[in-house]
Amino acid sequence: MNKKILLTRPEHDDTTHFLSNWTIKALHLAKKKDLKIFDLHRERANKMEVEGILEKQKPDLVILNGHGNENTVTGHKNEPLIASGNNENLLKNKITYAISCRSAKKLGRKVVEEGNSTYIGYDDDFIFFYEPNMISRPVLDETAKLFLDPATKIVTFLAKGTKAKECSNKAKEAFKRNMTKLLSSEASKEDASMARYLWWNMKNQVCLGDKEASF
Repeated sequence: MNKKILLTRPEHDDTTHFLSNWTIKALHLAKKKDLKIFDLHRERANKMEVEGILEKQKPDLVILNGHGNENTVTGHKNEPLIASGNNENLLKNKITYAISCRSAKKLGRKVVEEGNSTYIGYDDDFIFFYEPNMISRPVLDETAKLFLDPATKIVTFLAKGTKAKECSNKAKEAFKRNMTKLLSSEASKEDASMARYLWWNMKNQVCLGDKEASF
């Protein structure tokens, strides 16, 4: 039986455009044939479709991209998809990874409070930089790669069946390697100034709930 993944990929601004492209690339890198992927791209990243798939298809792994806050992860054109006190129960008994600002602070903790659930996300803003001239080729943007390659490694390793905490640790190690690169003597001042934002993302990434869970 194919394992099921729900992936949301809104694409209505530069931020979601980059996240969408980097996340689907990371999922393809898992190279597993026994995956059934529900890829809610652009307009399909809406609350009705997300709730329908979570209720009827019952995916074991949920990858959420989009803007957010402490209580909410949004989809296309910032429509709330999952919100604390509304429908967070739909993520119970699942592994969820949200590349979304602040959502782990309250929503993630609400999801895992009853046990048997895992939520990987960020306690504060997720920050990345990109080159404006690379907007049409986001996965080739070397600046964005410094931030989005570590963040989306979690997607690849989760899909391969790696335990949640190990996935988080692998991403943090990648953030740390890129920080070291930017702080080397050969790096420009502009590059070095970005290192603190890599540290910020690394520091604010958390793995909540069942850390031993795997897909």
